[in-house]
Amino acid sequence: MKISVVGVTGLVGSVMLKVLEERGFGQEELLPAASVRSVGKQLTFGGRSFEVMSVEDALAREPDIAIFSAGSTVSLQYASLFAQKGTYVIDNSSAWRMETHIPLVVPEVNADILTPEDHIIANPNCSTIQMVMALAPLHAAYHLKRLVISTYQSVTGTGVKAVQQLMSEREGQPADKAYPHPIDLNVLPHGGTFEADGYTTEETKLVNETRKILRAPEIGITATVVRVPVTGGHSEAINAEFERDFTLPEVYQLLDSMPGVIVLDQPDKNEYPMPILSHHKDAVFVGRVREDFSRPRTLNMWVVADNLRKGAATNAIQIAEWLIKSKFVKS
Repeated sequence: MKISVVGVTGLVGSVMLKVLEERGFGQEELLPAASVRSVGKQLTFGGRSFEVMSVEDALAREPDIAIFSAGSTVSLQYASLFAQKGTYVIDNSSAWRMETHIPLVVPEVNADILTPEDHIIANPNCSTIQMVMALAPLHAAYHLKRLVISTYQSVTGTGVKAVQQLMSEREGQPADKAYPHPIDLNVLPHGGTFEADGYTTEETKLVNETRKILRAPEIGITATVVRVPVTGGHSEAINAEFERDFTLPEVYQLLDSMPGVIVLDQPDKNEYPMPILSHHKDAVFVGRVREDFSRPRTLNMWVVADNLRKGAATNAIQIAEWLIKSKFVKS
């Protein structure tokens, strides 16, 4: 089987290689692709050395699966060309997510929508993935009515330049800025770009993608995205109102039974999810689960996950695994 990673030299691309190895893909034929400035670089995968090629060269090799993490512009230019070759494209950008004919997939939640004809599959935004992982079993049981979300997002979600800015500022060194303000010892209520309605693109993604994945366009959703000076993962404070009554023991049981979710909620022992605990892990951690006594049938919870793994690379590779398991792609 031939697997191409497009954008292989980027922050998410490098994690994709690591996750592919961890999940048993190390012996497949890798077609690592990136921009012209990275062509010719050497990388190691599965104990073998590979040379980074151009996207055009990867396309000519007709991979079985191509995982894109090179930004929307590259995805819009090349994803359809790969799909025309019979390749299954799993795209990590926002380019295709809200196209009605493109499935937007978190495998534990809605992989059932995939068909052999779906040659472009969108990987959701990192913050959306971890949130729907926690909400999906509760939505199935109680039906979501309204969500109020505040995120506390790692600088790794912005990329290498943002991580370098944080570390340079922390060391008191001049920084090439990824953000319009300092990020060390600061928080920025600003994720993505501002739109005409005052919300940011990151906030709008949370609204639209959640509705699409949960197949519930009627859910009322509002969000505030905040960038914080951490590197381990994204955190979310979620206020969820449901149509039906729930009990906390039932909620804990549903969360415990959800694959990929770990409940960490013993406040008497100071045990709750934190980015430092989620770093380099694939699980979505849920804690601080409690009733909102100001509104009926409403729940508060705190959700944390590594945005480069389950929020990006791991989810994409789980989609690839589902395609193989379903025999859409022959292993």
